[in-house]
Amino acid sequence: MTTTQHPLRLRGFRLLFLGRTVSTLGDAVVPAALAIAVTRATGSSGALALVLGSAMVPRLLLLPLGGVVGDRVNPRLVALVTDLLRAVVQVAVGLELLTDQPRPAVLAAASAVGGIASAFAMPTATPLVAATVDGPLRMRANALLASASNAARLGGPALAGVLVLTIGPGWAFVLDGASFLVSAALLTRLRVRHTPGERRSLRTDLLHGWTAVRSRDWYWTSLIGHGVWNGAAAVLLTLGPLIASRQLGGDAVWIAMTQAAAVGVLAGSLLAGRYRPKRPVLVANLGLALYALPLAALAVAAPAPLTVTAYAVAMTGLGFLSPVWQTVVQQEFPPQVLARVTSYDWLLSLAAAPLGYALAPLAADAWGSTGPLLVTAALVAVACGGTAAVPGVRRIGHRTDAGDGRTPEVTKGAAPGSSPDREALDTPGRRNPTIRA
Repeated sequence: MTTTQHPLRLRGFRLLFLGRTVSTLGDAVVPAALAIAVTRATGSSGALALVLGSAMVPRLLLLPLGGVVGDRVNPRLVALVTDLLRAVVQVAVGLELLTDQPRPAVLAAASAVGGIASAFAMPTATPLVAATVDGPLRMRANALLASASNAARLGGPALAGVLVLTIGPGWAFVLDGASFLVSAALLTRLRVRHTPGERRSLRTDLLHGWTAVRSRDWYWTSLIGHGVWNGAAAVLLTLGPLIASRQLGGDAVWIAMTQAAAVGVLAGSLLAGRYRPKRPVLVANLGLALYALPLAALAVAAPAPLTVTAYAVAMTGLGFLSPVWQTVVQQEFPPQVLARVTSYDWLLSLAAAPLGYALAPLAADAWGSTGPLLVTAALVAVACGGTAAVPGVRRIGHRTDAGDGRTPEVTKGAAPGSSPDREALDTPGRRNPTIRA
């Protein structure tokens, strides 16, 4: 084996990198296009909440099952099948939006199918990186993936604006469907190592994954903060488009906010590739607390430039957290449980989002948008910043002994990347001394 200085020299990671970047570019045009399309057709934030929530609810319900499947089955195969399914769903949504009167019920049903596919796709992300890149290179690989994906998102809102203002928002979804097809084609050429753990009952596998989560105080307490963050994001995404349109200057302001958010996330991921804090989880969680800024700005209808800037700063925190969090998780959990751990990560992180989608329009109708947005700002600041009180959050750091940086290879009888020490971390009842949001 030869020492590899850059993860892009690994063929498997290159294919994964290209597929993720292309599919993210397609996804990046969707949020702004969907928000504008639904609010144009219905004039109701409730209809937008219905469509967004229809994807979220089945995703949350099936995430633990998706984690078990991801650990039992080669994650490449799971990712390939779900990419193909999501391609079909996005094209169907695009065709519906191209009609004169898109039906919210049809959009909600398609979103639900897409949510089911996502429940099985999302847990494969961390295992695929861990299977294609070893040890110290993972931080750089995760930062590269995040930076490339965020660069793609940077162009997404602008492209969405062009599509919405010229030929219509439906074409944004057709483009997203095509991007999933490209990703699936690249996955057919990817070969990753997969050594499944001992086959047990579904209930036992679910409990085993949950034991790995709850035995690490830094993990489950951070996920609570990440969950509140996602609930706050749901409130902002539900109320933000109408506030921007009616009080801050029109649809162009919302597009500018999504564009600024993409810039912030990109800046955060680039920072993560260069700045290695001694307490990465602590720093990343404090960065998430910055999401209180745009919530407060929208609550008081601050001038558009200030609101756009606040959103960019807040999303810088998210951009920094994502690669840092994934690297620490890949470092601290053995590969046989990574998909289940990732599924619980997503489940706990996203659990508050449907609540935000459902309650935001109701609260705004009852009391106006100012009160709910200010309360949400306070909650996210306390929940994310409060993790600083957890000993494990303050203690955990990047390890320098997580691998030798060499090209991964399969060792007969052993799981890729495993070692006696890493296996011991997953022993039920053991406590490691050390979110997507």
